[in-house]
Amino acid sequence: MDERQSKIIIYQVIVRLFGNNNRHCVNNGGITENGCGKMADFTAKALNEIKKLGATHIWYTGIIEHATQTDYRRYNIRPDHPAIVKGKAGSPYAIKDYYDVDPDIATDIPERMKEFENLILRTHRNGLKAIIDFIPNHVARQYHSDAKPEGVADLGAHDNTACAFSPKNNFYYIPQTELHGQFDMKGPASEPYREYPAKVTGNDRFDASPNINDWYETVKLNYGVDYMNGRSTHFNPVPDTWHKMLDILLFWSSKRVDGFRCDMAEMVPVEFWEWAIPQVKAKYPNILFIAEVYNPAEYKNYLYRGKFDYLYDKVGLYDTLRAIIGNRQSATAITRAWQNLDGSEQRMLNFLENHDEQRVASDFFAGNPQKAIPGLLVSACMNTNPMMIYFGQEFGEMGMDSEGYSGRDGRTTLFDYWSVNTIRRWRNGGKFDGKLLTDEQKRLYAAYQLILNLCNQEKAISQGAFFDLMYANLNGWRFNEHRQYAFLRKFENELLIITVNFDPTPANIALNIPEHAFEFLQIPTKTQCKTTDLLNGNKEGLINLTPRKAVEMSIDGYGGKMLKIVL
Repeated sequence: MDERQSKIIIYQVIVRLFGNNNRHCVNNGGITENGCGKMADFTAKALNEIKKLGATHIWYTGIIEHATQTDYRRYNIRPDHPAIVKGKAGSPYAIKDYYDVDPDIATDIPERMKEFENLILRTHRNGLKAIIDFIPNHVARQYHSDAKPEGVADLGAHDNTACAFSPKNNFYYIPQTELHGQFDMKGPASEPYREYPAKVTGNDRFDASPNINDWYETVKLNYGVDYMNGRSTHFNPVPDTWHKMLDILLFWSSKRVDGFRCDMAEMVPVEFWEWAIPQVKAKYPNILFIAEVYNPAEYKNYLYRGKFDYLYDKVGLYDTLRAIIGNRQSATAITRAWQNLDGSEQRMLNFLENHDEQRVASDFFAGNPQKAIPGLLVSACMNTNPMMIYFGQEFGEMGMDSEGYSGRDGRTTLFDYWSVNTIRRWRNGGKFDGKLLTDEQKRLYAAYQLILNLCNQEKAISQGAFFDLMYANLNGWRFNEHRQYAFLRKFENELLIITVNFDPTPANIALNIPEHAFEFLQIPTKTQCKTTDLLNGNKEGLINLTPRKAVEMSIDGYGGKMLKIVL
């Protein structure tokens, strides 16, 4: 497959959780009681199974060393004060050393970087590309790099801590003030955590008293924006932080990673990305940059000026599909969601789950993973842009455990040592034989596998044109535009008619294909067209492909139809 013309399908997985086989994890347990998955669990067999799902890329979440309550002093790793670590394992987004691999996920801790390099090699050998996190906005409160290359100064090492802001500083400070957070500053330790002067907290908390709902375990990096003085910018000369962060990007790029998912990219000035990304791509032209951005007003800025390849489509398509699946919004809102992107829809990353969002099958979202199938068809098939799946989603993982720091919230924990039920059953000790999966889990997996593989088997999806049919089917005699959605995809002489049903009740529909669609997609009118439903392999009845006669079909509840016509 020509990689430039394939559709990117990303499989996000938390490395620490993937290979943990412990069926008896205890709430708030440490690594000794609960165990921990390793990079070595991504065997050739495991990677091959992920590829079989339809994945082209795997996003390894939690690679770079972060703050933890686990004591690794015997490996010359400084311990973190437990009061400023969320959970026993700690957050993968509170980076403690940008130049090192997290010891939790290594089998042989002194060889952890070598293990990571081997993981990337194995990933490539098994036909997948590797993405890791780059966390540019904030670091752990006690950031300290043991592994930095010779001649590299630590972040903050040369800061003038008497200044609230200096373009030469790596951090922001609250001068002559001690941190007095509105959280337990002592935690499980005997001595309270002390920080003087206090540093600004990662979520732009510019005072010395972050609370339990803040990112209190992190401190914000200074890219030359003076927030205390009207956000005035100091980008000339290039701030020290820019140089340090570019060096970190180049360091991980040299490890042959294929892309970075950039955490909270919009909290970092677009000027930094405009400066850094072209320099990385000059050395590593095929590397991908994906931005977590939530402000649609900034999308074009980060795409065209900031040079990102793709942005999260969270506040558009994800929020829309979630509301439709929950029967709180009309399916006509899908049309508005892509139209609001104003031509940027090919550059958005679609998803129904990730580590920040609640699981589809959780009590907080749909309560039933089958309800997500129409949403999956829409987000995976309506355009050529990337699609992301979160590990366990394909089995209906519920995320309803109470793991410790992470409570029963419908999310899989980022902060605790834990084991994911559906993934554990699927892995079955590395055999991947399906013996421990329920029939329902197997059926759901088969649906995900079919849809995700069709994304690259069908050029009409991976490369073709898209046409939204909703405007021609409003107030339809046999089409409920609030619970059904329909669109066309076309490539050369292949046409797909894709319809989905967000209702539990099967529907017999009559779908109008307007004259404009025939002109726009250059579809010849034909009588007696043979059709195949790619979602079940069945040859369907003959249809008349003309703007004067509706196409009739039946769709299952929480299902869809993908009719293929060779013109």
